[in-house]
Amino acid sequence: MKLDIINPLDCPQWDEMVSEMNGNSFFHSSGWAKVLQSSYNFNPAYFTLSEKGKLRAVIPVMEVRSFLTGTRGVSLTFADYCEPIVDDSEMFPVIFERIVDFGKKSGWRHIELRGGQKFLNGAPTSARYLVHTLELSANEQELFAHFRSSTRRNIQKAVQEGVETKLCTSIQAVRDFYELHCMTRKRHGLPPQPFHFFKNIHDFIISQNQGFVLLASYQGKKVAGAVFFHFGDKALYKYGASDEGYQHLRANNLVIWEAIKWYALNHFASFCFGRTDCENKGLRQFKTGWGAAEKDLCYYKYDIGHGTFIENEPCAKTPGKVLLSKMPNAILKGIGHVLYKHMG
Repeated sequence: MKLDIINPLDCPQWDEMVSEMNGNSFFHSSGWAKVLQSSYNFNPAYFTLSEKGKLRAVIPVMEVRSFLTGTRGVSLTFADYCEPIVDDSEMFPVIFERIVDFGKKSGWRHIELRGGQKFLNGAPTSARYLVHTLELSANEQELFAHFRSSTRRNIQKAVQEGVETKLCTSIQAVRDFYELHCMTRKRHGLPPQPFHFFKNIHDFIISQNQGFVLLASYQGKKVAGAVFFHFGDKALYKYGASDEGYQHLRANNLVIWEAIKWYALNHFASFCFGRTDCENKGLRQFKTGWGAAEKDLCYYKYDIGHGTFIENEPCAKTPGKVLLSKMPNAILKGIGHVLYKHMG
């Protein structure tokens, strides 16, 4: 076995090598690494074990250096999940020890893993979420029949109201989505990611046939949209947005249904709805309404100085989101431009 630290941006065969591994996801791909590095100058350090030129284990890590949040290694920044891919569970401690050693030399405060429950079962968790995945079938009627009745009605309502959808790959479609995204983030009391992040998504993912934007229009006006990624035979619903004034049209439901149909028709095996907070009962109900299977998702944080996994303390509730929701979009965009490079 050969233990290496690889930068996927310098490895033209990276996607091909990772796609052959069981347990891969879109977030293991070079496209996501390019977006993160180009957007925020995070440093890729992907820890691998290989044998006879074939990858046997991969734990992707991005190094985040920030005077606000500290220097740390994250597997993987802005990813919903990123399970360590390890053929043999006995390899995991070997690789993780190498990551810890690298982190000590690099001055990291801690290491964050967004997944790894089967290797770290029993270790304290820093956060718990849910992930919902729908197994796809080429039979459209069969898929539709497995949706909850309210989900089917919402799709039918959008069609009856005259909502139209279009699958797009242009930078203009990304701009149209971004305007909806900013509206949605403001509604939730959160700053949006800067536009250059979404431009990089277009340049390194969508334009490379690993994703698309699906927009919904009503009487010529863009009212909802979503960004989808795919890698191998797995699809991912990453970002969704809408104009609150048109929520009654249920355009979001139609956007997701059109994406599911496209992926099923093109022989993808699964469609992931992304990460969900355990306490968000409404979003959880929405995702299970599509017939998606629910699974626990655990995050872990390893404190390098103390040599142990730690639990995050619950965040105190603050009026911050209420205040942000009242700010103009221009100010929110400015906040996002400054803050996101310190997050991840």
